[in-house]
Amino acid sequence: MKWSTKVGAVSGIGIYIHWTFWFLIGWILIAYGTQGGSVAAALNGVLLVAAIFFCVVLHELGHALTAKRFGIRTRDITLLPIGGVARLERMPSDPIQELWVALAGPAVNVVIATGLFGAIVLIHGLERFTSLEFLQTSLLANLLAANVLLAGFNMVPAFPMDGGRVLRAVLATRLDYVRATKIAAAVGQAMAVLFGIAGFLIGNWVLVFIALFVYLGAQGEAQMTQMRGLLRGVPVRAAMITRFRTLSEDDTLGMATGELLAGSQQDFPVVSGERIVGILTRRDAIAALTEGNTNARVGDIMQSECPLVDESEMLEDTFIRMREGDCSTLPVVRDGQLVGIVTLENVGEWLMIHSALDRRAGQIARLPMS
Repeated sequence: MKWSTKVGAVSGIGIYIHWTFWFLIGWILIAYGTQGGSVAAALNGVLLVAAIFFCVVLHELGHALTAKRFGIRTRDITLLPIGGVARLERMPSDPIQELWVALAGPAVNVVIATGLFGAIVLIHGLERFTSLEFLQTSLLANLLAANVLLAGFNMVPAFPMDGGRVLRAVLATRLDYVRATKIAAAVGQAMAVLFGIAGFLIGNWVLVFIALFVYLGAQGEAQMTQMRGLLRGVPVRAAMITRFRTLSEDDTLGMATGELLAGSQQDFPVVSGERIVGILTRRDAIAALTEGNTNARVGDIMQSECPLVDESEMLEDTFIRMREGDCSTLPVVRDGQLVGIVTLENVGEWLMIHSALDRRAGQIARLPMS
């Protein structure tokens, strides 16, 4: 994820902290300071947050390592102020496997909470759980409560929480995957509306924020699943652009901008003889123009790290790679020869056309027979 700093790795999975996470730490320190709290209390608050987010990392590792057992790689785990995100390459196509992956995270929190409960009983005795002061001030007791909350909140049957994926996995054992996602998303959005109404009525704006987060998360999951359903089994050749211009790495920026103005093509494959060496994007060309050097070489401006994609590769995987990577345009090859380019924009157009065709086919199918 962009704007994140790597802090470690477990089993080959990079763990990152997003820059916005530090706002949470700063907010805790400021909150204690403005309320007249001591430095020690503020540091205890930061320590508790750090411990909770360590548990969040373990939660996400539960998902990641379970997915690894099913042959699914996790790109990375990123800590955000609202929790953690494990970016799996894909969700399992088998609903039972998805169920296990979804349950693994909350199960980790249950195990941690059980261990903390046992530790508190061994150290302080069971009777300390009747002391309100102890429950409010003890780091272990607060961490126990946080893990119970994490497990419970994540099992709410609404995307993007784990409970939404559990609900979809159970539905997908009997329904089409896209249909199961739509139902699970609708349940999640209904719950989000209830959360929002409750938040407004009791004046809890955190609950309103959570409701908005859940509603948008459910909507995004439904849209992404529908898109992937349309793209599944479709080769790249079906959506690639076959009428395109190329540039040489020795061409100048002035020549490249002339090509930009001459047509609708925005990104250009860059070649050296028969070899594809990179992609010049409109964004990079405009950025270079602002520096005023129209005689700059295309080879010095282009992106050289963009991978090639074979025309027979699946469009679904290529689309995800472009969305999550730095290259929104990829050269398409056949037997090593450049035959086209594929862009996020033209994949989006392909999706719109085929979505419209599918809706039209559904309308015709519902017409009464004469």
